[in-house]
Amino acid sequence: MRHLVTLFLLLLQIYPLAYADELKPAYVQITEQRSEANETLWRVIWKVSERSTLGQIGELILPESCLPAEPSTIRRQQGNLITTSVLTCGDGLWGQSIRISGLEKTKTDALLRVSSDDGQLTLRLTPAKPAAVLKRPHGSTISNVGLTYMVLGVEHILQGYDHLLFVIAMVLLVSGYKRIAWTITAFTVAHSITLIATTFGYLSMPPRAVEAVIALSIVFLAVELVKRKSGKMSFTEANPWFVALLFGLLHGFGFAGALAEIGLPQNDLPMALLTFNLGVELGQLAVVAVTLCILALLQRTTTRLASQFQLMAAYLIGITSMYWLIQRVVI
Repeated sequence: MRHLVTLFLLLLQIYPLAYADELKPAYVQITEQRSEANETLWRVIWKVSERSTLGQIGELILPESCLPAEPSTIRRQQGNLITTSVLTCGDGLWGQSIRISGLEKTKTDALLRVSSDDGQLTLRLTPAKPAAVLKRPHGSTISNVGLTYMVLGVEHILQGYDHLLFVIAMVLLVSGYKRIAWTITAFTVAHSITLIATTFGYLSMPPRAVEAVIALSIVFLAVELVKRKSGKMSFTEANPWFVALLFGLLHGFGFAGALAEIGLPQNDLPMALLTFNLGVELGQLAVVAVTLCILALLQRTTTRLASQFQLMAAYLIGITSMYWLIQRVVI
């Protein structure tokens, strides 16, 4: 009974992680265009999750010289609020400041992209830095787009708790550094294939089904961890690379959905895809390293303590992923 109480208290600590989907980044796209009278116009698209705090209190603050050329429109799409405006900005936008009011009160980032005849500019706005001055584009694509999407990839995997639990469960299930390396490599290759194929429109899968199957994959690994017996290997333990490859294809749909939410620069699509995926892998490797360090420290203490930790972790992972599964299927 005492162990069950401890398990319940630990579950309460990770309960807020079940709302990981609400941490979607906001997105601002500003595109320069010409009117029939050859007047410079700026088309502004402001997208934010309807359920998020930013969706309730957030506001895009543009320079005072920007005035509406057409009435703004607001529409709802897949849980997002999308506001589209067409503006005239007498002083232009370069050298001007843009701010997202309310961003400082959230944990959400915002991706800001400006496209004009002068080039492409990609920036991240954060709660600590909710404003930015738009400087004329300079430097290489790698420094402008690449680093931005790499950071977004790292942040996504570290905030994508379902993907993290899957990786942690695989590390707990597989023994031996070499086998772990092959397993994580298989997972990486698989979700990279799906991510690229989905982004280019070759594959598709309903988002709700993707999220439900991802949760189910974690439940499966948790059950494997609990059922594990000393001296007797299950199919998953004997062939972890195959399981990682299979479920990695499904997790790739989840990464693709997150990337679609963020938005991609069409002129720098390969660079954005490559660096986002690289960021995901860097974050993933960091989690694997931390998990292995914890297990190594526990093994140095006592083997029994390490075994109890893994069993407790398996139950926590299983309960959390089962909650996600029910939430994504029923709600």
